[in-house]
Amino acid sequence: MTGGPGRMRAADRVADALGIEVVQCGGGNASVRMRIEPDMVNGHAIAHGGYVFLLADTAFAYACNSHGPVTVAAGADITFVAPAAEGDVLEATACEVTRYGRSGIYDVTVRRGADVIAEFRGRSRTIGE
Repeated sequence: MTGGPGRMRAADRVADALGIEVVQCGGGNASVRMRIEPDMVNGHAIAHGGYVFLLADTAFAYACNSHGPVTVAAGADITFVAPAAEGDVLEATACEVTRYGRSGIYDVTVRRGADVIAEFRGRSRTIGE
């Protein structure tokens, strides 16, 4: 990664703390990976939805910043499709749907192997260089 995403990753303390690995980033797309640790599961012994959302949001952030200018979330929503459990390795893959002016739309799929765990849609807004 160069430019915006490289600088962003170097300062991303959340990704460091949670062990999030950037697999790929560029051209409006990004993939990130994270293992579900024991302190990430809820009282039903499944991954807390907030961590799944956070992983998807991280892929979204890297994808929408891959063009260079500082870009932030304007909004996002997620649909949980299947549960994840302790020890699962999740990968979130973000794809740019469209950019128009300073706005963009990105779709993110969170998977455990071939199994879809969640679908996320993020809306971005470019705020600077």
